[in-house]
Parts: sequence; structure tokens; C-alpha cells
Amino acid sequence: MSGREPWRDAVRWLSRGRFGHRASWPRVRRVDTPWQDTVSGERSGWRERAANLHGQQVFAVDYQVCRRCRLGWVEQPYTLEPYHRCGLASAGLAALRTEYPGLSWHTLGGHFRSSQPFWAAIGANVPGGYEQRGVCPHVTSG
Repeated sequence: MSGREPWRDAVRWLSRGRFGHRASWPRVRRVDTPWQDTVSGERSGWRERAANLHGQQVFAVDYQVCRRCRLGWVEQPYTLEPYHRCGLASAGLAALRTEYPGLSWHTLGGHFRSSQPFWAAIGANVPGGYEQRGVCPHVTSG
């Protein structure tokens, strides 16, 4: 399941945004595997990549890709405090880049000053460098 909802996108487009919005957030089933890829609980049409350890989600990031434009976006990477600087974010983002080769990777928003060293390190030698870029017309911003 891709997480995309073409009928909802079509209704939203045809009604110029008046209809087709989600009444509630989707239920995201938690699984007891090390990595899980599910529908984002925060952004319509986006996915969430998460790392689970002992049944607890310790890392998560929302992502969206457009193969047509060869672009990918990540938003709100989150790691539980005890697991900061353990490489979970690096591993999760690297896995996405491996799974979707040839894409230029970006974020939607600017980076907080406190997170700029993280983005600089994680974006080194990555096409796009996780620099800010709006979504293409083929995907939703969530």
C-alpha cells in the first residue's frame, strides 16, 4: 500500500480544495519489527519510516517521493533522547536513499538553527543536500 489516495486528491483538485480533506488521521498500525514503513499519521499522501526497539518507536521521519521529477522530501526526523547520536537518523535516511536511488533529497521547511549541524552532516554528499524545496505538482505537501 503506497499511502497515496488518488480519489481524494482528485476530489480536492476538482473542488479547488473545498472537499476531499481527511475527517480524521489514519490509524497507523504499530508492528514489532525493527523498521516499519507506514502511512504518515501527520501528512496525507506521505509515508513514515520508523525504527522500533523492544516495541518502542525510537526514530521516525515522514517522507514523500516523486519518481517522475526524481525528487524526495523528508520532514520532522525524530529520535528519542536516549538514542541521539547513535546513527538511527543516518541509517533511516540512508535506507530511504538506497530504496529510492537517483533522487535529489530535500525538506519542505527551513532548518532550526539548532538542527543546522545535523542537516549539514546528514546532507553531505547527498544530492539535494536536504535543502529546502517545495513539493512538485505531482505530490501533496501533506
